[in-house]
Amino acid sequence: MLKLMLSRWLDGFEATFNYDAGYMRHVLRANPWSLMKFALGTQALDRKAAPAELLVAAGLVGTLQEDCGPCVQVGVDIATAGGVDPVILRAIIAGDEAAMGETAALGYRFARASLARDMEACDPLRDEIVRRFGDKALVAVGLALTASRMYPTLKYALGYGKACSRVQVGGEAVAPLKRAA
Repeated sequence: MLKLMLSRWLDGFEATFNYDAGYMRHVLRANPWSLMKFALGTQALDRKAAPAELLVAAGLVGTLQEDCGPCVQVGVDIATAGGVDPVILRAIIAGDEAAMGETAALGYRFARASLARDMEACDPLRDEIVRRFGDKALVAVGLALTASRMYPTLKYALGYGKACSRVQVGGEAVAPLKRAA
């Protein structure tokens, strides 16, 4: 029963976002309970605790750190479905802080500083997130950054990783910052 339920969930996800979840099907075949626990664990963040642009920027930075192809694309597609402006998404993918707006740029800079373990840069950004949006927002941003890295990391660990590719945002191709010349 669990296997059937999770298989249908994956069917819907793949159809909705035109995404190959073969690596998740691999986990499902090996251990359905592991897939369920993994999926539930990545759903821990409270999306109402912070502005969507802040969370999406942090999440996309994390995904870009691990993958610059299909996982970034599905992150963009999920954000678009959630109402995030494609202009902001294109700017995040391209690393154009000036174009992404103040809130997204804060999440973007914080995530990059956090991943770089640059506490000199990270500490004031963390303080700014708490000052503007509260401690719940900081936790949500931290969880968004963490969760965004889990799927691509698992995908590559299981041998399903793909090469970098341009990302489509609102019908326009954008080269992820890692690929930009």
